Amino acid sequence: MEGFANMIRSHVLVCGGTGCTSSGSAQILQTLKDELKNCKLEDEVAVVQTGCHGLCAEGPVMIVYPDAIFYARVTPEDVPEIVTEHLLKGRVVERLLYREQKEPEGITSLNKTVFYKKQHRIALRNCGVINPENIDEYIGTGGYEALGRVLTQMTPDEVIQTLLDSGLRGRGGAGFPTGLKWKFASGNRGNIQKYVCCNADEGDPGAFMDRSVLEGDPHVVLEAMAIAGYAIGSNQGYIYVRAEYPIAVKRLNIAIGQAREYGLLGKDIFGTGFDFDIELRLGAGAFVCGEETALMTSIEGNRGEPRPRPPFPAVKGLFAKPTILNNVETWANIPQIIINGPEWFASMGTEKSKGTKVFALGGKINNTGLVEIPMGTPLRTVIEEIGGGIPNGKKFKAAQTGGPSGGCIPAEHFDIPIDYDNLISIGSMMGSGGMIVMDEDNCMVDIAKFFLQFTVDESCGKCTPCRVGTKRLLEILEKITDGRGTLEDLEKAQELCAYIKENAQCGLGQTAPNPVLSTMRYFHDEYVEHVVNKRCPAGVCKDLINYKIDPEKCKGCTLCARNCPADAITGEVKQPHVIDIAKCVKCGTCMDHCRFGAIYKE
Repeated sequence: MEGFANMIRSHVLVCGGTGCTSSGSAQILQTLKDELKNCKLEDEVAVVQTGCHGLCAEGPVMIVYPDAIFYARVTPEDVPEIVTEHLLKGRVVERLLYREQKEPEGITSLNKTVFYKKQHRIALRNCGVINPENIDEYIGTGGYEALGRVLTQMTPDEVIQTLLDSGLRGRGGAGFPTGLKWKFASGNRGNIQKYVCCNADEGDPGAFMDRSVLEGDPHVVLEAMAIAGYAIGSNQGYIYVRAEYPIAVKRLNIAIGQAREYGLLGKDIFGTGFDFDIELRLGAGAFVCGEETALMTSIEGNRGEPRPRPPFPAVKGLFAKPTILNNVETWANIPQIIINGPEWFASMGTEKSKGTKVFALGGKINNTGLVEIPMGTPLRTVIEEIGGGIPNGKKFKAAQTGGPSGGCIPAEHFDIPIDYDNLISIGSMMGSGGMIVMDEDNCMVDIAKFFLQFTVDESCGKCTPCRVGTKRLLEILEKITDGRGTLEDLEKAQELCAYIKENAQCGLGQTAPNPVLSTMRYFHDEYVEHVVNKRCPAGVCKDLINYKIDPEKCKGCTLCARNCPADAITGEVKQPHVIDIAKCVKCGTCMDHCRFGAIYKE
């Protein structure tokens, strides 16, 4: 019986993704280890730091197995209670339970909660499950089995055909067929130097899908890139990751070191004579370096500017050699396609958009976080069910997909099945997977201005249509939100959008007008209200609103006056107050402090 003395009876998984780390999960992890030691449980309970579990709104997150108890919003002060009550005495700490696990008949399974039950995790299958810094845990879930199968049982052309048959399209935004890209670069194997690149330069506002995969399952990217190297005849890979992702960079470095130590990167992998290694290249956070030729130019040590195409990278890419580039999520699908077969992957999704897609839900949504859904899932399902709906009973107004390159999906398309072609047909795009939800309190002109400002700041300046055109377009939007816009400005904006799309050199400039075009298409009345009536219906554009006090509701409590930073509010105690519009800076502090709903925007 001595062999059972140190048997682990419970595993406690603590999220170590960026979201939970920023909320203090590292302190929770250390406190947990200290408390287990104090209770002499360190040999019975294993503590595992994982990647993101997806439900970022409930972080910091802790899950106890085999019970599958999900503790949400844990603080270091909660840890002693979890240890003594749950791990020592076997009693669940109900006050910390994730709300959806609480059922009248008992505790429900995590897989049956609304957030998780309609998801299908392929790219995210190991995120939140394994320790990303332990290669043995990745191998224990089937890791590197696909690479072994490819090197010992398949020809390079069979690998490419498998991807073609699967229907996998690039998850970075454009949706180009992955197998076709590999096929273009596969000629002259062994006779010419080739490169395999990973685009981990995720830069869309509100997007964190690729970062989460790198933080939670870095080995899947290494394995997939090695498979690609075998398929096209390359012995060298590069991962271009932004330096703003320190946790991802750290775990990638650890994973590369472990893979080399195990002989899964480097020379003579699996004794087959195949050589392949990977290096990291850190980006400085330039959005334009998400464009493939700009990314390769940056890896070469030059300023990240796009190059004319053709020639395409599959013919002349990194260091002027044939190169394939896929983003993190695309790579994360490949080992599972090899293991389960192309038919398995192609059975999910829609006719032209196979498999699943990862989205980062953000904005006006209850369940902010990371979700992976089958292609073709209706937007309504993502927002109302998986996302938990809009907070505070507000109405859904629009969802922005594709970031600065995408467009807004209005309420009239709330039931649209999400796939590449459907989104493009309504003026949006898939993009890398950011999904920002907006409610009735968002001004769509202001939203378009926000994304265009981002694009203006991130333009590399190489071509005039992007460098100058986006700036002039932004100036028009600023005129409109400042109350100086005219109907002629709306016409000019449309013409300028068409010119930029037609003449910009790279995808950044060509798609920069999309947020403007989609908001003008679906919320044209809102633009007209801004320029004709000089009014912002959502009450967002400061120059078009005034704060006023309703004398019927004002109780004269003086809270508004005491908190006004501009001393713009006057009035006697217990008497209605008045706002001096000339002094008011329109910060909204008075409305935030009013207890009687007496202050309104007009």
